[in-house]
Amino acid sequence: MHREVVEIAVKGLMPINNGVAVFLGPEDKAFVIHVDPAIGKAMHLAMQGRQLERPMTHDLITRIFLGLDVTLERVIINSREEETFFARLILHMDNEVATKIVELDARPSDCIVLALQAQKPIYIAKAVLDRLEDMSDLLERFRSERE
Repeated sequence: MHREVVEIAVKGLMPINNGVAVFLGPEDKAFVIHVDPAIGKAMHLAMQGRQLERPMTHDLITRIFLGLDVTLERVIINSREEETFFARLILHMDNEVATKIVELDARPSDCIVLALQAQKPIYIAKAVLDRLEDMSDLLERFRSERE
């Protein structure tokens, strides 16, 4: 895994024909990942601190974590191969037997929703971020069109 990471945030969600473009990045850069409409909706709800009356899958996972006394520590987008991003979900488990840090491979989109719900940090490996095209201009155009 890459040791040098940069904290990022969700900067915006833009509906597109086959899903949602999620703009992420640190202060000085934006990049895009594409997610399906259901994940986009889950991100939007999490960013607003809202839940639907019936729990969606990410809500269920968050409730399972709570029930098992598992804490989401952070999310790391650790690589990109062709157009596919990969991420790690870092969990902390503390019980009467032991303390464990568990690192799981997961889709970045799922990781982002869970991090937003838990209000935990999202990171990207600096080596991955450095290779990504800056999409800040597109994000600004999108924001200005919505105003």
